Amino acid sequence: MRLNIKEISKIALLTAVALILFVVEAQIPAPIPVPGVKLGLANVVTLFAIFSIGRKKAVIVLLLRIVLGSLITGQVAAMGFSLAGGALCYIVMCVVRRFVTERQIWVVSVFGAIGHNLGQLAVAAFVVGTASVFLYLPILLVSGILTGLFTGLSAQYLYKHLKKLNIM
Repeated sequence: MRLNIKEISKIALLTAVALILFVVEAQIPAPIPVPGVKLGLANVVTLFAIFSIGRKKAVIVLLLRIVLGSLITGQVAAMGFSLAGGALCYIVMCVVRRFVTERQIWVVSVFGAIGHNLGQLAVAAFVVGTASVFLYLPILLVSGILTGLFTGLSAQYLYKHLKKLNIM
């Protein structure tokens, strides 16, 4: 894929915003004491990128955010969890994206959040060597639906208003 300066600038800008959200969220304590439960604010940027600059460029934003965010926050050991969750989330969102309109970004987000949780659980099961981590699945599904709805609606409103302003 060959990128021009304008496309590189958009990718850099979206990556910077995603990194800021990722780092800020890393400082916020988890709302419930269950591993893997978090709001996923940086996913607002990934969703926005999928809809505004396309899937191929959005995956660059996602991967840069995961790698740089893990390095910046010192969570390099958790990078495998983030990569697996992010990859499955991205794949699910790209599939669901084909079936929805710009007024249903929140749907893409909910399915993506569930995919993210499943990806992280799969890595956790591999790391600890037991499927017992899937006992967290019901809690993670509920949190994924709720956080996916919030981030999806946020991305949907952001996309709608920036499209009106003809910014992206």
